[in-house]
Amino acid sequence: MATDLLRIIPLGGLGEIGRNMLVIEYGDSMIIIDAGLMFPENDMLGIDIVIPDMQYVFERADRVKAVIVTHGHEDHVGALPYLLNRVKAPVYATRLTRGLIEVKLREARIHDADLHTIGPSDVLPIPPFRIEFFHVSHSIPDGVGLGIRTPVGTIVHSGDFKFDYSPVDGHRTDFAKLAELGGRGVLLLLSDSTNAETTGYTPSEQVIGETIDRVFAKAKGRVIVATFASNISRVQQVIDTAQRYGRQVAVVGRSMANNVRIARELGYLDAPEGVLVPIEQLDQLPYDRAALVCTGSQGEPTSALVRMGQRGFRSVNIVPGDTVIVSATPIPGNEELVNRTLDNLFRLGADVYYDEVLNVHVSGHASQEEQKMLLNLVRPKYFVPIHGEYRHLVLHAKLAEQCCLPPENIFVIETGDVLEIGTDGAEVVDHVVEGHVFVDGRGIGDVQQSVLDDRRALAHNGFVVALVVLDKYTGGLVGEPQIVTRGFVYPAEAGALLERAKLDIGKVVESGGTRNEVVDRIRTHLARLVYDETGRRPMVIPVVTKV
Repeated sequence: MATDLLRIIPLGGLGEIGRNMLVIEYGDSMIIIDAGLMFPENDMLGIDIVIPDMQYVFERADRVKAVIVTHGHEDHVGALPYLLNRVKAPVYATRLTRGLIEVKLREARIHDADLHTIGPSDVLPIPPFRIEFFHVSHSIPDGVGLGIRTPVGTIVHSGDFKFDYSPVDGHRTDFAKLAELGGRGVLLLLSDSTNAETTGYTPSEQVIGETIDRVFAKAKGRVIVATFASNISRVQQVIDTAQRYGRQVAVVGRSMANNVRIARELGYLDAPEGVLVPIEQLDQLPYDRAALVCTGSQGEPTSALVRMGQRGFRSVNIVPGDTVIVSATPIPGNEELVNRTLDNLFRLGADVYYDEVLNVHVSGHASQEEQKMLLNLVRPKYFVPIHGEYRHLVLHAKLAEQCCLPPENIFVIETGDVLEIGTDGAEVVDHVVEGHVFVDGRGIGDVQQSVLDDRRALAHNGFVVALVVLDKYTGGLVGEPQIVTRGFVYPAEAGALLERAKLDIGKVVESGGTRNEVVDRIRTHLARLVYDETGRRPMVIPVVTKV
């Protein structure tokens, strides 16, 4: 590898929402920015989470000088346990982000991580890199962007950001630092593209505080607010509003309770004495004096809000008069789950507010005018849009052209692409990622696309299992074939079809052949028979044994 080349390698987060992870490499040294997860899409049946393909890093683990985390959202920290299990590099994060990481690593039983706390204005020398941090506004406190000095030039990584002039935590994006970096000269800007479809400016978090206040003011029963477990700013707004209206608040959901506890301990969440109460005390309160903050804004099947909507939550049953605020926008792919949850809550008589009917959520990401403002503050030579689906990246690239960047200096790359930058220019030279890594239970990466294809086939068409016993000497049938079906037909109403299938199996066995040949012929004959009779294509599984 030529030592004068800088390599930018996204391992996740480009061309998709979530799984944010970026490698910056120079010579034999690399740093990693974020290691996040992605929630499974609708067709990823049985998958718990999706993480980046980290094989490129694992094969070069001794070169990793640092892991830098921009903020504490799951799509930026969720894959850290899987990374740190095999890469023993120091991790740098702000105080709140570090606290959330510690909770996650404890749950994963990782106790030897080398964690370091940085501040929003710190400078971190990690030769050959020098990293300067600057504060950015987002939907969680303590987010940072990065100015990374390299031997080739300075890189600015925006992190997830927006330009909120009245943030809940009082800390604005550091315009002065961005302008200073731009004045020094920036080789490359890597900028958040999530809201590249949205014109204008992203509204301030204060707008949501006003909306929540109006809902609390007219609510007759309990108020239940569902949001992301890591949205500390939203939790603070609920606590502040509940206190104004004489309500006490219970935090529901293990992940949210852990995050709230850490945020309070570190001073990022202000909850006056007596406002927060355990969920067990909620039944002792009049309904007009109770409020809840819970998980479930994405329709997650095991979350508190979803179980409330299904009357499956032991501590809280939704009753007419309850008010529910779903303060989040569905992640792409979760719309069906969210809509089902909303319908269930309406059926139970709740008054339900969500983004389509009331402004109960604002994004934590910059819209087009803020993205253009960042481009003009930094004035980079090269630009790579990051954090977004492919259309977001393309639209962000077009904004960069409007800001007078030459098209040949703008690179719309995707997860796995390798961008090399040197004194002679920049170009995409390689691709190093094979695909998604699925986490299913305790299995990591052992579920391949073929397994998901099988799961989808089973879900859509069911299966037919033919159990056949052959005489190991004569090859003839021993007893009658048994046929088991699930998700295909109701056996009690398909007797004729199943009997015909048994006859076909007998004819196949009479033709002789090796065990594998018999298995293949049974599969072919049964598949043809059931399609001719029903027009369906169940998975056919012959099981042939010899005795």
